[in-house]
Amino acid sequence: MNFKCKIWLYNNGKAFGEGPYDILKRINRLKSLNKAAAEIHMSYSQAWNLINTMEKRLNIKLIRRKTGGNSGGGSYLTPEAKDLMLKYGNFIGEADEILNNLFNKHFG
Repeated sequence: MNFKCKIWLYNNGKAFGEGPYDILKRINRLKSLNKAAAEIHMSYSQAWNLINTMEKRLNIKLIRRKTGGNSGGGSYLTPEAKDLMLKYGNFIGEADEILNNLFNKHFG
């Protein structure tokens, strides 16, 4: 037996969680919202809406968008997004450890 727990940050609704964390990691790696969305079989418009919703609920900008040109366009994480990801990743890591210990105490 095992367990599964999803942790979301709320601020006027779901503001940040595992899925948004994943897409921001992909944007950071690929430098493109479109490519990040395609990797997880999400439409560009769905990804755009997700980013916009998170930005409104968190009251921070998560990505900078650069329009095309000779060097091409792209999407880049803001320092606030990188800070949020660091904090969320650390929080989830600690929560996972605590929850696994608690699960083992009661079910192990």
